Amino acid sequence: MTADGEQRRCQRVTVGFHNSGGTAVRSGEVTFGTHIIGALGVDWGTVASTVRLPVPLAPGARKSPTWTVCVDAWRVPLGMHIETRDVSVEWG
Repeated sequence: MTADGEQRRCQRVTVGFHNSGGTAVRSGEVTFGTHIIGALGVDWGTVASTVRLPVPLAPGARKSPTWTVCVDAWRVPLGMHIETRDVSVEWG
């Protein structure tokens, strides 16, 4: 789930995690792919950013943390906006 951030170059991104395994997750990273979108809807590029997983995540546990994902201001000129469309997880 995404929501506008406080600045045009930022977005709040909520990701739900569920540990369906039998052991606790103790490390890992979440990578966001944030797209730069022009006024006419053209996707001008994608910027990746990485954060740590909210660990530990016990077996059967669920968490839905929210991160503020921002890109450099110069990447988002007036009339453009961002959309965080891609999320990938690497479990440690």
